[in-house]
This record gives sequence, structure tokens and C-alpha cells, in this order.
Amino acid sequence: QALLFALGCRIQRHCGKVLFVGLLVFGALAVGLRVASIETDIEHLWVEAGSRVSQELRYTKEKLGEESVYTSQMLIQTPKKDGENILTQEALQLHLEAALAASKVQVSYSSLSRSWDLNKICYKSGVPIIENGMIERLFPCVILTPLDCFWEGAKLQGGSAYLPGRPDIQWSNLDPLQLMEELGQFTSLEGFKELLEKAEVGQAYMERPCLDPRDPQCPPSAPNKQSHPDIPAELSGGCHGFSRKFMRWQQELILGGTTKDSQGKLLRAEALQTMFLLMSPRQLFEHFKDDYEIHDISWSEEKAGAILEAWQRKFVELAQDSIPPNATQSVHAFSTTTLNDIMKSFSDVSAIRVAGGYLLMLAYACVTMLRWDCSKSQGAVGLAGVLLVALSVASGLGLCSLLGISFNAATTQVLPFLALGIGVDDMFLLAHAFTETSQHIPFKERTGECLKRTGTSVALTSVSNMIAFFMAALVPIPALRAFSLQAAVVVVFNFAMVLFVFPAILSLDLHRRERRRLDILCCFYSPCSSRVIQIQPQELADANDNHACHPSPYGHPGVATSTQITTTVQAFTRCDPSGHHVVTVLPPTSQVCTSPAVLLPPTDPLGSQVFAPSSSTRDLLAQLDEAKGRRECVPLPFCRWSLADFAREKYAPLLLRTRTKVRWERLWSIIQ
Repeated sequence: QALLFALGCRIQRHCGKVLFVGLLVFGALAVGLRVASIETDIEHLWVEAGSRVSQELRYTKEKLGEESVYTSQMLIQTPKKDGENILTQEALQLHLEAALAASKVQVSYSSLSRSWDLNKICYKSGVPIIENGMIERLFPCVILTPLDCFWEGAKLQGGSAYLPGRPDIQWSNLDPLQLMEELGQFTSLEGFKELLEKAEVGQAYMERPCLDPRDPQCPPSAPNKQSHPDIPAELSGGCHGFSRKFMRWQQELILGGTTKDSQGKLLRAEALQTMFLLMSPRQLFEHFKDDYEIHDISWSEEKAGAILEAWQRKFVELAQDSIPPNATQSVHAFSTTTLNDIMKSFSDVSAIRVAGGYLLMLAYACVTMLRWDCSKSQGAVGLAGVLLVALSVASGLGLCSLLGISFNAATTQVLPFLALGIGVDDMFLLAHAFTETSQHIPFKERTGECLKRTGTSVALTSVSNMIAFFMAALVPIPALRAFSLQAAVVVVFNFAMVLFVFPAILSLDLHRRERRRLDILCCFYSPCSSRVIQIQPQELADANDNHACHPSPYGHPGVATSTQITTTVQAFTRCDPSGHHVVTVLPPTSQVCTSPAVLLPPTDPLGSQVFAPSSSTRDLLAQLDEAKGRRECVPLPFCRWSLADFAREKYAPLLLRTRTKVRWERLWSIIQ
């Protein structure tokens, strides 16, 4: 307490300098918010460092390489009517339309003239290293879809090649065995044939049933060329891609809400799902870094990521727009970028919410600390305190940004309001204690006395909060650890603000009150600073009969004279340079009237009030103030109203009534 007292006295002595330096330091650290980064990656936010999940992810990247990493885009179809079977030709045709619309997406980057379609950015598993552009263009994308059980799955593959004398080669008309025989006449493809045999590619999609046998492009080799397919039987057990051996799509990956009979035969399902796998930004960068079309462009991994994000956003848009409004099915598109956008929207700081919360606190602090008496009003102190709390929060988060601690949704959505509550609580405590400081304490020691009485409580609560948040930083979850560290730093800055900068505000307000200036409009003097007190003629009277009776020094003891003193006083109040109140009294104009002597019964002369001639006008004013019968200006009721008066005179008596208690008990029992 001695240290806090000395600190408060020094702050009051140099309040202007302390305030300037404090605002300068806090403002400089708040500039660090310009380099703040928001983390939206789920893996970086919620995967514990050193946990089994992180170890498995690291092992996968180390053993399988970067090519094992991909991003998935999902297309989910459900019936609008609950419980409706989706394993129908109509539902699969609708799913095909949505998937085709999504697979035709093309985007162009602002600085890159070429367009990017699915075939260029999709993930292709195990692409053989063969210097043959046609085979590379034909190599299919990895698409997990229930349409792969049918010939229509080939329509999703966008690769094509050209050979003289025959139409464009696409997966919808490609028979790999026949193509190898034709190309084998011109070049040796034994190695590639061996790969196709090991992967069990066969005739690819040409030997699968057609979803719509009436389609003119349905190949003659389709087993149901003249009949409709048995959709549950074809989808039972899942589907496979162009490779029967390595691309097996399990039933759980492509169907949802399935129902089977006692023998395990698929009867119905309630959802269809198609997944498009795309390359990662690093894969896309490595794949095209030597391409001649982008040779003159500063190709980078960031640009590759921007292309993927643009494609995914357009994928979601076109997939949902491809379904007619009167369709009986609903299609929902979801991409990795969609999740990142959701996380980013949650993590972005809502300026309207934060500003609204702080403005409400500004209004609350100003209203609750305003008083009609300018010597006790602290509305400006409340406003300045809330603004200082906001600055301390900004400076604390700015320091965290400079230290490299990333922000997340918890930081941007919760921490500003949490720090506001903690900081404003200490501010209110100091301001209330400052108003309760006795006027008998020397002027130069009032801030020190305030910190001596209240600073200990503020320090203990702040240190407790700091320790709690620093201990919470031991949590291994990265998002919670970052939030705890940032909260601890903000609490430290709140404590520094309350202990060093806010007392300077209180000291400045103390000078304002001593000079009788208005609270918020401190440039103007208060009307009470030059108030003239007019005292009406009064008669000093006894406590019992309101007459001052004095025994006559010349007459009989039972005879007394009644003396009436009529005094007109003009009293001016001002403050001297030392800060103490001084009452300057102008010479009064007095008139002493003595009434005729009257005979009174004997009384104790010591029980009467005697106004000594040597009494000063100051004593006269004090006696008149203490008199019960004095005249005074009674302010209007609304001018004396405050929250404390309402709680003491209205709210507390209402709660203490028996009827109120009974009603609350009944209400509580109803709620439970």
C-alpha cells in the first residue's frame, strides 16, 4: 500500500506527462494489429501438437509424399420428402446433370490468360511417367460417384484426344484394349499394356450398363442395351472407377441412409454422394511450373491456391443452380473452400458488433457516473475509462500480432468483450473509491490515497486473472492455447492501464472539480463557481420557542429582552492556487432590534442559544445551515434521481415484501 500511495502521488504530480506517455506507448503497440493473421485451417486449430492424429498426418506426408494430399469437393443429393427412396432412374439422372454441370466448370485467373477446367486441376492417382501428351490428357480424374456403376460415369471425365481418321477420343467412347491394338501398329506400348492389365482396366466404361438405354451414345457393348438396369443391384456393394483393382468405391462412400433385407441385399437409400478430388496448391504449382503457357508469368504456389479456390466457389454455385426449382430432389454442394469461408466468416471481426458493444458501455459509464453536482460528477472519467480499456485491448492484441500469435474465432468474437468487462470493472472500482476520498486529505495526496485503498484489490484480481489465463495456455489445443495467451496479455495491458494511465485521468478530473468546471464540457465554468448566497432576515431563536431570550444585565432576573438580528450576506466561493476552498464574505449590513422587556419565568441561562457578538459571518452561515427552520431551495425530484436512490428506495423494499417473495417462488417453480 505504501508503494501504491507513492505511485499515486507521483502520477498526480505528473498526470499530464503520464497520460501522454501512456497513450503514446499503447497507441504504438496497437499499430501491430496491421500485421495480424487469422488462422482458419482446421488442422492447425484443433489438432493437438504431438497427438496421434498429427503423427499420422505427418507420417502420411513423409511416406506417401505430397501427391497423397488432395482436396475433396462433395455433391450430396437427398429427396425433399423424408423417407423417399432415391435409388430411381429419375434421381440418378438428376444427379448426373448436377455432376456434369460441376465438372464443366472453367475459371481464369486475372493474370493468367488460360482457362482452368477440372481435367487440369483434378487429382490423378498414379499417373504413369510417359512422354505422350495424348495419354496424359486421357488419364482420368479420381471421382468417387455412384454413377461409376453405369456407363454415364464416363461423361464426368473431361479428357479427350485426337487421332486422324476417327472422332475425338473420350472416356464415353474409349475402349482401352482396342486403342492399344490400333496404336501398337505405330509404336511399342508393351509397358503401358502391362500397366492396364495389372490395374484390371479392361474395356473401362464400355462394358457397364447404361442408366438410360435410349441414349444414342450408349455403346452396343452395354449389357442392358434393350432393358432398364436394376439400380439397387448395380449399386449393391459399391462401384469402381476405371481400374477395378485399385479404385473401389465402397457403398458407404456413395450412398447414405441405406436399407437392406435379411440377406444383405440393398433395397433403398436416401442420399447420393459424389466426390471430386483436386490437387493441392503445391501439386498444381509443381505440375505446371515448367509449362510453356505460364513461362512468362511469375507462377507461384499462392496463385495455384487462388485458382483452386476460384474453381471450388464456382463449382458450388453451378452445382446448386443446375437443379430446376420444381425438382423432387435437393442437391447440396460442399467444398474445402466453403469450409474455409465459413471459418473465415466466423473469425472476421464484426466492426458493427464490437463498436456497438463499446458504445453501449460508453453510454452506460457516462450515465451512471454523471451527477447534478459538478463537484461529484464523473461522466467524462467514465468515457475516458472505457476508451482507455478499448486502447489497452487493441495494444495487447497488437503485441500478440507482433509476437506471431495467430487470431482465431475465439479471439475475434469473444476476447474484445471479455477484456472490456474486466477492464471496466477495475475502472469503476477506482472511480468510486476516488469520489469517496475524504476532503480532509491534502490535495496532493488524494490520488495516492485512492490507489492505497483500492489498488491492492485491483492488483490481486488482475494478477489472479493473468495466472489463470497463463495456466490455461498449457492446453495442447492450438486454438485454445492462442486464445489463453492473448487473453493473458490483454489482462496485463488492462492492469497497466488501470494502475498507471487511469489515475492520471482521475488527477486531471480532480483539478477540474477543484476549479469548478463542468464535467464533460470542461472548458466552461460551472454556474455554482460564482454563486451568490442570499440569506433572508432570520431571528436567532431558542430551540423551544424560536426566540433568543437574554437576561437583562440591568433589569430584574425575570425580565428578558428579545433581540432580532437582521443580516444580509453575499458569499462568494472560489478556489485558491493551493486547491483549498475559500469563502470570501462581503461585510454584511446588519440591524439589531431589541423588543421591549417581558417578564419570563426563571430558566437555565445555559440552555439558551446565545449569539456572541464576536462570532464571525462564517459562524453565522454555519449556524443557519444547521437550523431546522431555515429556508432552502428544494430541487425537483427528477434532478435528485439516480440508480442508487432507485435501488435503495424502490427496488430493495419491493423485493423485501412478502407478496413479492411468494410470487418469485411460484414463478421459479413454474420455470423448473
